[in-house]
Amino acid sequence: MTLIKINAITVPEGSGDELARRFAARAGAVDDQQGFEGFELLRPTDGRNQWLVVTRWRDEASFQAWVSSPAFAHGHAGADRPAPHGGPVSVASELWSYEVAGGSSGGAAG
Repeated sequence: MTLIKINAITVPEGSGDELARRFAARAGAVDDQQGFEGFELLRPTDGRNQWLVVTRWRDEASFQAWVSSPAFAHGHAGADRPAPHGGPVSVASELWSYEVAGGSSGGAAG
């Protein structure tokens, strides 16, 4: 069963590009973590100021091992560093947890 962890990050006006840059700079940092299945950073397109960091894990124990790891601490060091314009990159975040209950792989039927 896949576990989904979503970090909903509230990003002030003008800080989204910096948030995306920081995520790009540490791309792949979690790839070798046991139980990690995938990651997306979602930029809002409807005027919202909440970005979503969506990660997929084999189970809760795998996610907790990542959060407790030195690699996690290293990847999040300096997260409170201001954006180039001097303001914060984020002002709040919430961690949401889901399991996959159904879905589709997409694609056209052949």
